[in-house]
Amino acid sequence: MTQRRILIVAHAYREDTVRAAVRVVNAVRAEGAVPVLAPDDRAELSAIVAELADVPALGIDVALTEIDIAIVLGGDGTILRAAELVRGGTAPVLGVNMGHVGFLAEIERDDMDEAVHRAIIGDYAVEERLALAVIVKDDDDRVVYETWALNEAAIEKDQRERMIEVIIEVDRRPLTAYGADGVVVATPTGSTAYNFSAGGPVIWPTVQAIAVVPLSAHTLFSKPLVVGPDHAVAVELKDDSAGTGVLWCDGRRSHPLPPGARVVVRRSPKPVLLARLHPAAFTDRLVRKFKLPTEGWRGPSEHTPTETLTLPSLEAHE
Repeated sequence: MTQRRILIVAHAYREDTVRAAVRVVNAVRAEGAVPVLAPDDRAELSAIVAELADVPALGIDVALTEIDIAIVLGGDGTILRAAELVRGGTAPVLGVNMGHVGFLAEIERDDMDEAVHRAIIGDYAVEERLALAVIVKDDDDRVVYETWALNEAAIEKDQRERMIEVIIEVDRRPLTAYGADGVVVATPTGSTAYNFSAGGPVIWPTVQAIAVVPLSAHTLFSKPLVVGPDHAVAVELKDDSAGTGVLWCDGRRSHPLPPGARVVVRRSPKPVLLARLHPAAFTDRLVRKFKLPTEGWRGPSEHTPTETLTLPSLEAHE
């Protein structure tokens, strides 16, 4: 039987995360699997804990295609980095929340031991999350940059004192134009991130949709939009825009946007895979992560069968 190879993604910035990384590495080895670290993580962690220096490195000792699952120790930023590391493979990402909100994380740190065991033996479900394919074109319509995003593609001004002038397009048809600090194009996964802070809607992960949210737009029509997953959204910087912009994808990858640049965003054919250990209602995750008030609710308990709506018979009105 082939040994399972488990990528462990963690940074060395916090003492508790370093301890957790050592704990997970030892647990993986104890169960007969192979722990793997990204080269940068190995260098940073082994400078603190020497025993981690002999952990195989991703892309050097172990190919990406050999990774079975990525266990991530950190908050949403670390999970986004892990999604980037495994993007070219088939490994799902399992997040262990070591941060504050940790909306993408599957479990909290207190449940780490069971989670690691289940990850090693393959006892988890894989959930597909819509991702975005993003391209940038210059004013001659040539593609000059390509990337992807799990949370959002954000087109922002890069000068504090100047807004950017943009035109919003859906399916190659112009929709509206305005001056703004920027535009966020978000996935359902990213709807609780930058999109949420910008006043966009929270979208359930099971909904296949893309949100378009202006940032401080100077226009009467500045409401967020939600379009279907098969629509292409484009944001153009006008040729006469007073300001220049920058594209940020998941806050990790950036590209400058001069006047005349065009950013096209559509659903990526390759979703991001998340490992799930416990089926849980997204409603409960919202309440738990955002500490939403639910006092006074008199609905059914979690053990009560799902309620069904009984419609009156039409025969009574015929």
